Order: sequence, then structure tokens, then C-alpha cells
Amino acid sequence: MAENQRVIGRVVDHIVGYLAATGVEYIFGVDGANIEDVYDAAYFRDDITAVLAKHEFSAATMAEGFSRSGSGLGVVAATSGGGCLNTVAGLGEAFASRVPVLALIGQPPTSLDGRGAFQDTSGRNGALNGEALFSAVSVFCRRVTAPEDIVSALPEAIAAAHRGGPAVLLLPKDVQQAALDPTRLVNGANGLPIAAHLGDPHLIARALRNADGPVTIIAGEQVARDDARGELAQLRSMLRARVATVPDAKDVAGTPGLGSSSAIGVTGVMGHPGVASAVADSALCLLVGTRMNVTARAGLDEALASVPTYSIGSAAPYVPSTHVHTEDLRGSLKLLTQALTSDCRPTRVRVPDVVPSTELTPPPHDGPGVRYREAMATLDATLPDGVDIVVDAGNIGAAAIHYLPARRDGRFVVALGMGGMGYSFGASLGVAFGRRRRTVVLAGDGSFFMHGMEIHTALQYRLPVTFLLFDNHAHAMCVTREQLFYNDTYSYNRFGPSRLGAGLAAMFPGLSSVDVETIDDLPAALQAALEVDGPSVVAVECSADEIPPFAAFLDKAPVKKPVIAEENRSNVVARA
Repeated sequence: MAENQRVIGRVVDHIVGYLAATGVEYIFGVDGANIEDVYDAAYFRDDITAVLAKHEFSAATMAEGFSRSGSGLGVVAATSGGGCLNTVAGLGEAFASRVPVLALIGQPPTSLDGRGAFQDTSGRNGALNGEALFSAVSVFCRRVTAPEDIVSALPEAIAAAHRGGPAVLLLPKDVQQAALDPTRLVNGANGLPIAAHLGDPHLIARALRNADGPVTIIAGEQVARDDARGELAQLRSMLRARVATVPDAKDVAGTPGLGSSSAIGVTGVMGHPGVASAVADSALCLLVGTRMNVTARAGLDEALASVPTYSIGSAAPYVPSTHVHTEDLRGSLKLLTQALTSDCRPTRVRVPDVVPSTELTPPPHDGPGVRYREAMATLDATLPDGVDIVVDAGNIGAAAIHYLPARRDGRFVVALGMGGMGYSFGASLGVAFGRRRRTVVLAGDGSFFMHGMEIHTALQYRLPVTFLLFDNHAHAMCVTREQLFYNDTYSYNRFGPSRLGAGLAAMFPGLSSVDVETIDDLPAALQAALEVDGPSVVAVECSADEIPPFAAFLDKAPVKKPVIAEENRSNVVARA
């Protein structure tokens, strides 16, 4: 295509028009030679915005966070070569957590397939096979090699994504630029409806009618993804059930005034010990929208095996249960509640005894900086209703999952499918784009050093995101493992000191960014950060030697060796 010449009616115009017609508002990505035509097509539309990220992993997590927050289908675009390869970890998280995402992956022109093209991923003549690669991290993957194929491939990909997981379209540049029959173009709101399988919960209704005693519900991520919170609350009220949640569904169990009296905490390795007791004392346990992976079910296997367990959701759980498949959890929960409000409503289900609130008890720590528990208590006292919370991996993530309640009408997002560090920086921007409200990120300095430059993206788009960076100068969970499992003989995982607040303020003019060293200074700094028009940063000094509320660590004797203040450089040199 000649310079400055724009052809109307290309495949990319169809793609962007179709996405807009189906309600997509944003495409998250990083521009490049083999995806630039998608950006060009988006520029000339008023109903869709192409967002430029700093890194393709973060672009993928923006799309994933947008979708996970319930804002609609998240779309990521990436160019060929290293650009598309950078999306794999983000798509892997969406795949493991069954979050709908559409990925538009640019590729070199088909005329160069297998002929030594720069960034060739055609799979021909020894080239990297992009279709094989992306098929492993998606529920749908198709390489579009003829312009007319996009007419069927695009709706098929979107339908597959809505069934739960990422769908990938591999788009060679010549196909993107090719003209498409004008009668096939989509410019109006005529996207195809997407039918979801509605599971019939009659087996569960029958079991609940026969239950003789209390019922415990364990709610999962599909409740959040399908926005079935209201339907879950109605079912809970009908059954007078206790509700626990898996870690990545903390915001679905009820908040103050909305069912919190029945919420018994979080399951799993970062969860609350009382959940296992509640399950074991139940006449029936109902899993709603969760597969109960190891992180979510640690400590619960024995209790779940001791009671009748039923499940409803888009995928069968990893524990033995009677499962009802549904891709429309809202609809199926509504059917279940309706079945139980008829003349056959449960008569022997009883209101359970009060289950006391329980917490894990890490060993006391008196090192420098702010304690995790105190920080979470300050956040709980300061964060208002409606704030969305996005949590990253590591010690601070464990503390937030265990100690910090979700806000009323707010989301609580954490990625435990793959648990990739740095997820929160992109995901929080996706949440903020979709929800258009204050979003708070809790991340460690290790996560920041991986993908924290998306703070600049938040500043560029004036997004209301407050980043709380807990700076312990380490990959602290790895330090904990070195201490507990390797006798604290060495450390590969401590960093040199940093001043993230002051450093970011100097790097990014106009960014509100401060450092906090004591718990007494945190409330005022946090309140000021929440009032900023746009993004803000509060870097909190803490200690890598504090043991987090993580069950796998708490049966080990606390380490009493002197703190290693710096990276152990001799180990690094010896192995260089």
C-alpha cells in the first residue's frame, strides 16, 4: 500500500467494525509493523479506542482485567515475533482462569511464509509455529489465510471466548490489508448473538430439599465473571447458607449490609481455618462456579470428602462431586432459587450456628517497616465503598487476600491461574477503563520491577488508579522459602534499596507519588492518594523477613538468623 494511501473496506475495517457492533469499546495492545493496520482502522472510528500499553504482557492483562471485572469482552492486539510471544503469559492466565479474551495477533505476509521472513511464525520450513503455540494457551486458535475467512472466523472466536477463555486470531499483514466485499462489512450493531448453555439445576434442587442440616456454599470466580452476585445472594438467603469464597472471588460473598453475616472467609492456602470446620459440619456443600484448584482447596480435601458435594458451573471441579454444567450461571442460579421457592422448598435446612471469624497466625516480626496486618487494617479503614482492588502475587498478595475485605459494590481481582508477577499493573488499568472508578493496586517491589512501567500508561490516560507498592527490597516470598526450606544459608532474592515513590515522581512529571516508612504516616498518604484526579503512588516500606499468612509456611519454625541486608553477591559471582 502506497505511503499515506488508505484503502477503505479492508479486513481490518471489518474486524474493528464488528467488534464495535458487538459492544467492544477498547483494544489493548502495543503497536508494530504487523498490527498497525488494526490501529489505523480503530483511529477512524468514534466507537472504539485503541489503547497503547508499554508491554504486551500488560496489554494482555489489561484485556483480561477488563473482562474479569465484568465490563465486557477484553481484546488485546500484538504484532509478530517477540511482541506476540510476550502475550503468552497473559493469555495463559486467562486460559487457566477461564476469562474471556480475544487476541488479534499480527503476522508477516503469507507470501513470505517459510522463506526466512523476519518474525516468521507460519510454522513452515522450520519457522516457529504460531498456531501450535497459541493453541496451547487458548480455547480457540485460527490462522486466517484468506480475506473472506474473517467473516466466519471472527464470530467463531468471540463465541469461543465467551464460553470461557482466550481466543486467538493469527492475522498475516497482507490478509489484514486485503479488500473485503463491501456487502460483508459490519458497520452497524448487527453482531451475532452468542448463545450460552443454560444448565438445569434440578439435581441440586432435589439434594437441597433433602438436606438435613446446614448448607455451606463455596463461591468461585465464575460468579464474578457472569455477574451472578445477586442470584447467589438470593440463593444464600433462601437456604440460610454460609458462604465461603475462593481467593479470586472475594467480592461475591456479601459485603456489609449485603449478606456479610453469612460470609465465613476465604478458602485455601491463604484462607481462613474456620471454613474447613463449617464444611465438615454441613449436611451439603455446594460449589458454585469454581473448579477448586489446589490453591483454593488446600486444607479442605478431608472436609469435602466427608459431606455430599454438588457443583454448578462451566467446568467440573477437581474434587469428587455431582456436577451440573452451565455457561450461564446467572440463569441457572435463578432457576435453582425458583425451584426452591415452590411448594417443594427445603424444610429441614436449618440456620447454622454462628461460625467465628478465624485467621492464620504468622509469627510476630519486629523488623523495619510497616507490618502487613497493620497495613491491611489501615486500608480497610480508609478505602471507601465502590473501590475496586487488584492484588498481585507474593507476600503482600497473601496478606491482602487473607486480611483485606472487598468493598461494597467493588471488585476484588487476583490472578491465581498462573500467578504471574506484575499482573496487577496491566489488569488494574483494564478494570479502570471498564468500570470508570477508583482502582487500588496492591503489589510488591518485585512485581513493580517486572511490569510497573504501566504506571506511565495510567498517567497517559489519566486513569483513577492508586498503586500501593510494598517495598521490601526483595522477592519476599522467595526469601521466605530460602529461610524456611534452605536454612537461610544464602539469598538470591534480595535487592538493593530503592525509593520507588520519589523515583517515580522524578521520572513522571505530574504523577503524585510518595514514600511512607511508618504505619502512622500511611493513613494520610493513602487518603491524599485516593483524592488525586488521575493515578497516584504510595510506596510503603516493609520487611522481606516478615512471614505472610500463607498456610504452607506456618508449620515451620521461625527463622532467627541475622537479617541479610544486601543481595548476596558472592553467590551470584560464583555461578556467573
